[in-house]
Amino acid sequence: MKVLLLGSGGREHALAWKLAQESPGIELVAAPGNPGIAELARCVPVAATDVERLVALAEHERPDFTIVGPEAPLSLGIVDRFQEAGLPIFGPTRRAAEIETSKAFAKRLMVDAGVPTAVAHRHTDAAAAKRSARDFGAPVVVKASGLAAGKGVIVCQTLDEADRAIDFMLRDEGFGAAGAEILVEEFMEGEELSVFGITDGSDVVVLPAAQDHKRLLDGDEGPNTGGMGAYVADLEEWPEAARAWATVGDSVMRPTLRALRDAGRPFTGLLYAGLMLTRTGPKVVEFNCRFGDPETQAILPAISLRPGLLELMRAVAVGDRLPRDIGAVVEGGSVTTVLAASGYPDRPRGGDPISLPQIDDAGVHVFHAGTARDAAGTLLTAGGRVLAVTAVADSFDEARSLSRRYAEQIDFAGKQFRGDIGWREIARRARAT
Repeated sequence: MKVLLLGSGGREHALAWKLAQESPGIELVAAPGNPGIAELARCVPVAATDVERLVALAEHERPDFTIVGPEAPLSLGIVDRFQEAGLPIFGPTRRAAEIETSKAFAKRLMVDAGVPTAVAHRHTDAAAAKRSARDFGAPVVVKASGLAAGKGVIVCQTLDEADRAIDFMLRDEGFGAAGAEILVEEFMEGEELSVFGITDGSDVVVLPAAQDHKRLLDGDEGPNTGGMGAYVADLEEWPEAARAWATVGDSVMRPTLRALRDAGRPFTGLLYAGLMLTRTGPKVVEFNCRFGDPETQAILPAISLRPGLLELMRAVAVGDRLPRDIGAVVEGGSVTTVLAASGYPDRPRGGDPISLPQIDDAGVHVFHAGTARDAAGTLLTAGGRVLAVTAVADSFDEARSLSRRYAEQIDFAGKQFRGDIGWREIARRARAT
């Protein structure tokens, strides 16, 4: 089978790795790819947002199907163009992708569909937004409605912070067009859970859940980022998450898919629900229309799917229904530690040489995200989040230790990483004993 993979980050490297593991004879073509993906695929220097050149590439390569990794090409309607050209592709159309690209649209859809979520008010005027923040009281959440590279949500502990966030988005255009419309939303207290669902538009296969770590520093301190790590573990010690995962298909995903169909926006591909486990039950924080990053790097190495991920994605891409009997087994604890560049998240520095350790453990994988090679072949930093070290082991503690150990051994100037990925899980297990 031949597959075209669009994207250049850690999520796409993890997808390429999983497909190659499942089907060693697969022919992978990546656009544009990265140095890690290049070890598994033939990389073609076409940007994932260059829709017309990608259509031409697919017409030339004739893959069995194409996988869209990042959200930006989905927002540009790449699936629509591929479908017009008769090219099978895994991902939602532009209108269906608004479940992620417009938080205002997603909020209206959830409310109308009865999907549990926080109360929010939509604003384009700063003064009205500030009045709304005072109606909620602090803490309060201010969100850019559009795509903001995972950084468009600001949790404000005081009303002064809320005012600054509102001005930053609406007056100062800090997130550009993504912040031209914002949501002021009630603060939800609890832990977050990331759940992926592969869907043909009606049926959905819910994959094992993960927890992301958004803050830059240990103990969930510091600024918000695109994600500094994630983990997958047995939910036995976390009953709230176990109940949420068991019910998310019927309480969240299927009603959302039904509402999208009713709105003339049928959704196929990967639907990602970010849940907040509140005292009154799980509520949706937001939806994404593609695999999450870095959760993908934690989930895919830890699971065994029957039939495999390749077959499920192919079925969706060509318009078939998903198989009825699907099994997903977690093969151990999985912990992913992200290594970020100096200056991340505000001003990441590129061009620093990277030294990678020898990997002696079969369960350890280093996924490239923001890397490049110079003319001499030297591996360099080339993005905010540079690498992700995933370790899968029989026990969660062992996976956590291995991920941290290899993250420590990777060397580049100014590297940043968290040494406490999975700290809440550790605390839960300590309480249980």
